[in-house]
Amino acid sequence: MPNNIFLIAGGTLSAIAALAHIGCIIFGASWYRFFGAGEKMVQLVEAGSSRPTRVTLLVAAVLLGWAAYALSGAGVIPRLPFLRLILCAITAVYLLRGLLFFLLIPYFPGNSMTFWLWSAGICLGIGLLHLFGLRQAWPTL
Repeated sequence: MPNNIFLIAGGTLSAIAALAHIGCIIFGASWYRFFGAGEKMVQLVEAGSSRPTRVTLLVAAVLLGWAAYALSGAGVIPRLPFLRLILCAITAVYLLRGLLFFLLIPYFPGNSMTFWLWSAGICLGIGLLHLFGLRQAWPTL
């Protein structure tokens, strides 16, 4: 029976984030705007560009992959390849995104500071869940 609540929670939150991204694709500009995408991205959605959909699908796919790896590390689903290495990488990305978000701001000038602070906090929280879960699961990975 899986008992690594940290990786289960982290994986679940990654899956929810992926679903929120898919919701942006389905529900359009108002969702992109609500979740803090830059105005340029919202304008591209409103203009019918396929770029926001492609970018958002890529992010959703990555998040779903990360969810699968967390759930695999927790023993909820079968073991995936390179589990230890990939879980370490996922954990590092979440933690770095949460702690060093300010380095990304110049590359995404249209995003609001509210977006940056909320998303950094969320990433830091998910990263910490992964870190605690990784520590707990380490002997079996």
